[in-house]
Amino acid sequence: MPEQWKGVVNVDVRDSVADWTPYEEPKAPESAPNVLMIVLDDVGFSAMSCYGGLVETPNIDRLAANGLLYTQWHTTALCSPTRACLLTGRNHTTVGMACIAEATTGFPNSNGHIPFECATLAEVLVEQGYNTYMLGKWHLCPQEEMHLASNKRNWPGGRGLERYYGFLGGETNQYYPALVYDNHSVKQPAMPEEGYHLTEDLTDTAIAFIRDAKQINPHKPFFMYYCPGATHAPHHAPKEWIEKYRGRFDMGYERYREMVLARQKQMGIVPEDTELPPINPIGTPETRTGPDGKPYPELDSVRPWDSLSDAEKRLFARMAEVYAGFLSHTDAQIGRVIDFLEESGELDNTLIVLVSDNGASAEGGPNGSVNENKFFNGIPDSLEENLQLIDDLGSEKTYNHYCSGWAMAFNTPFKMWKRYCYAGGIADACIFHWPQGIRAKGERRHQYHHAIDVAPTIMECIGILMPDTVKGYTQWPVEGTSMRYTFEKGDAPTQRHTQFYSMLGSRGIWHDGWKAVTTHPTIAGWGHFTEDTWELYHIEKDRSETRNLADQQPRKLLEMIALWWHEAGKYQGLPLEDRTAPEVLTSPRPQPAPQRNFFVYYPNTAPVPEGVAVNIRNRSYTIAADVEIPDGGAEGVLFTMGSRFGGHTFYIKDNRPRYVYNFVGAEQVIAPDAEVPAGRATLSVAFTKESEEPEGTAHGTVALYINDQKVGEGRIKTQPAYFDLAGKGLSVGQSLGDAVTDDYPGERPWAFTGTLHKIMVDVTGEPYAHLEKEAAAMMARE
Repeated sequence: MPEQWKGVVNVDVRDSVADWTPYEEPKAPESAPNVLMIVLDDVGFSAMSCYGGLVETPNIDRLAANGLLYTQWHTTALCSPTRACLLTGRNHTTVGMACIAEATTGFPNSNGHIPFECATLAEVLVEQGYNTYMLGKWHLCPQEEMHLASNKRNWPGGRGLERYYGFLGGETNQYYPALVYDNHSVKQPAMPEEGYHLTEDLTDTAIAFIRDAKQINPHKPFFMYYCPGATHAPHHAPKEWIEKYRGRFDMGYERYREMVLARQKQMGIVPEDTELPPINPIGTPETRTGPDGKPYPELDSVRPWDSLSDAEKRLFARMAEVYAGFLSHTDAQIGRVIDFLEESGELDNTLIVLVSDNGASAEGGPNGSVNENKFFNGIPDSLEENLQLIDDLGSEKTYNHYCSGWAMAFNTPFKMWKRYCYAGGIADACIFHWPQGIRAKGERRHQYHHAIDVAPTIMECIGILMPDTVKGYTQWPVEGTSMRYTFEKGDAPTQRHTQFYSMLGSRGIWHDGWKAVTTHPTIAGWGHFTEDTWELYHIEKDRSETRNLADQQPRKLLEMIALWWHEAGKYQGLPLEDRTAPEVLTSPRPQPAPQRNFFVYYPNTAPVPEGVAVNIRNRSYTIAADVEIPDGGAEGVLFTMGSRFGGHTFYIKDNRPRYVYNFVGAEQVIAPDAEVPAGRATLSVAFTKESEEPEGTAHGTVALYINDQKVGEGRIKTQPAYFDLAGKGLSVGQSLGDAVTDDYPGERPWAFTGTLHKIMVDVTGEPYAHLEKEAAAMMARE
């Protein structure tokens, strides 16, 4: 409650008594610690060296050696949901994050809007006298609000974070990130040819944020939410970091699992009797089909190492080298933050929590990927194309992801990976480091815990409770259990008794050492959830879920299944979603403006995110540029959306119009030999859809026009889903960041050298003349 004013008011200020108490800034509790929450992405349980992995992470190891390492800490199996749990202390379905923010479905459990009745840690701590900062991946804003016309209520600044620098979506290009500073888009400060990498940029800014405030008030604590994009795809790392690992994964992913499990047993990470599950534990396309004969997803299978050719082994090993370089490079940036805290005298009283948001990712499929955009479009990768780009892996020329075999390996000793409710998807790294608050150093903690337990732990360490109201909203109960009891009592029994899991069709339930989990493949489109096969494991004796007890203990299994339904009802766990990635990502969602088929865009504006830009997918469309061409001609970009990994662009080169449709990395070029005359003109490109493949790829004809004169045409095919999951969006008059084509004239940002008044896009499917008339009318009004 706000302080009451206790002064005295009289006619004359000289006879009055002031009271500044109600107007002062909140003050943190005496000696309250700084809080640094580091959230890594898709790292997996067994990549880092302190968890037995073969990737060198000396700075993270340092945190573990001087703090506590947890061996049974769990997440939700996907990034947005876990991050919502971490920041609110509530289950992902409670707060509307059943899936990632780009894949919401409009139900209470899946809408992308964390209720204000579930305040974030930042919202609580900023009112408790903390400065609050965020760097990196947010991924907690619904797609329909991820743009400059939104009210920003679900941007970091709207959820209690005073300063923000990073990217709003689920992933970004590490060399060409879609950057946001506070509440507006910004250009990156340098280019990759100048040595730019996002993780280094985020770290520079993190240190600057702390310095900015500490030089003014060194006693005010901070909460920093530091979330680099690593190691989510694309796996981008400086070449010197990748080269450190050349040849070190040549043994293959199956041998890696054996080596790492032996290390984990020796280090006390897992029990001595832990076994390795098979590399294809729930099926392959050859061994399993679903209801109505639906196929098992090829994406979720692993190719045995011995079945690979020598070239494939080299390719797959290189993919692991790139990932390892990415993780080690990120560890070095974390080390810079730790060193800064130590040098500034802040480390001893900084509570550091380091976690990974879910298991290692298999989105590269059995062959890996040089362009992860294919996964989001449901298009298989070409092994031949991957082999051709082996030397470019990790650079800006690829949007790469390792193969599913490495996902299994980096989750050793568990089965499956990100998206699944098996331990491979939900068992993750968790380290607490707080020299002034944790006496035990370098010890393991084996109590069962979940991401929802982190927020109440931090609040207990600070010495505060969740307020009854935050920003006027009555708060829902925190669903997590504080882990503080484990700090001093390493053998204390687990205080959590039940944890519910659900993700993209996969389901699980843990209760007092037992776990039931379905074999339902994720994003497979199978449905028929009442026909699911459930497995039963005694986790206390079988950490890696290798001994299915469903047949031996049918009664126990029924109890666990009934408990899952109870918890699903309690935490808004329904409806269940397992549709394919393109189906989920392209589902209708709210738009920032009323339904329309005609769009106007202007130069010198911020990029328009693809999720709220004109949707040209699987339909006819026309793009028209209202331009003035000076004497001597013009060149440069008129319109662009996407990148070299998928997109389309309309530009002028040699004073001739050109259109490139980049189909997930393959350029389709329409380049007529017709010059644009000087003066005011309308330049247009019109795609007419003629046929469609079952997967949603459309085929048709593209025609280019100068005013009403057709000057060229050609045939193209179009992508069924996004050009970028969370990329730079639509730009007019220039191309920021990565380019759709290398054919642009001049130098970055390839700005148009004439006068570009506007870009008009029509998706009504009407003949070209419709847009020509509209353009003429708009020109006449100016």
